[in-house]
Amino acid sequence: MAYVRNWLHCVWGTKKRVPFITSDNKIKIISHIRENAKNKSIYIDFINAHIEHVHCIISLSADQSIAKVMQLIKGESSFWINKNSITKGRFEWADEYYAASISESQIHKVRDYIKNQEEHHRIRTWEEEYSEFLQEYTL
Repeated sequence: MAYVRNWLHCVWGTKKRVPFITSDNKIKIISHIRENAKNKSIYIDFINAHIEHVHCIISLSADQSIAKVMQLIKGESSFWINKNSITKGRFEWADEYYAASISESQIHKVRDYIKNQEEHHRIRTWEEEYSEFLQEYTL
C-alpha cells in the first residue's frame, strides 16, 4: 500500500459571490460537508466558511484527484443545501476553486488562518484574499 501525504489548502465560493453562508446556517453547512467527505473517504483536516466561501485543509489519498474531490464535495453539498432549504433562494457553488499544496510543517499556520476567517475579512475582502493567493502561488 502506498504511503501518501498530500496536504492541500482548498477554497471555493458561492456562484456570483452571493452571501448565502450566514451565522444561522454556517455550522450546518460545514458539518454536512465534513460528514459527506468522510462518507466518501475524503479526509478534511480543518474547515471553516465565511459569507460566500469555504476554506479547508484536505489530505488526498493515492487514488484521489483534486478535481474529483472538489466535484464530490461541491456537487453533493449544493444538492443537499437546496434539498433541505438551508439557504433562501437557489444555492450554487461557483465552478472555480483554489487548491495549493502545503507542507506538513505549515499545517498549523494554515489551520490558524482558516480558523480566523471572520477576523481577517474585517480587513480584506474575499476578492482581495483570492488575488493574494494567486499572486503568492503562481509563477
